[in-house]
Amino acid sequence: MKVLIVEDDPRLGASLVRVMRGENHAVELCPTGAAGAERARAGGVDVIVLDWMLPDTDGLALCEGLRKAGCSTPILMLTVKSDVSDRVAGLRSGADDYLCKPFEVEELLARIDALARRSLQKVLSVGELMIDRGKGRVTLRGAKVDLTTREGGLLACLAARAGEPVSRAELLAEVWSLSFDPGTTVVEVHMCRLREKLGAYASAIETVRGRGYRLNTDFKL
Repeated sequence: MKVLIVEDDPRLGASLVRVMRGENHAVELCPTGAAGAERARAGGVDVIVLDWMLPDTDGLALCEGLRKAGCSTPILMLTVKSDVSDRVAGLRSGADDYLCKPFEVEELLARIDALARRSLQKVLSVGELMIDRGKGRVTLRGAKVDLTTREGGLLACLAARAGEPVSRAELLAEVWSLSFDPGTTVVEVHMCRLREKLGAYASAIETVRGRGYRLNTDFKL
């Protein structure tokens, strides 16, 4: 895996490079936002680890700029900011995941691996349902289904584990990058909207009591 680290703290940057290389990843370290943006736009990177606070810009602006430029590389944002509002701002800027400092190395590596797996598995097919994550396109029997990013994320998460129950906590982590339950009905509301848009195929998404949701691989229209 090729990992780009955008981090201005020389000690932390060197430590991250050492850890990543210890996992047999190819690593590049950029100490400024300008250098990181230039390298990210050049492509050929599997995951970007981005610090929020940089000497020449901030991670939010850099992340937004990359997304507007068409960069779809998964981004993991690192920051000392731990308030929910900060996490939301980071995710809305285009980041795929968010990790607060200080953090455990094992968790960082696990999150990077998860982002890489998600990125590599771009096209999912379950029966007559096709999900192209790279293009953000969902088709059913060849016809396009217009879904929001969250609705598409829910469907992709279920399709990636088709036939298995996916818990509410796992959906929150995968689709909203939340490691905690906000105590709302956000999953249920989005799942209801997703089913409405799938029409006759809605019944393929089954509610498994006490375990979450499952995409039935045997469902036939």
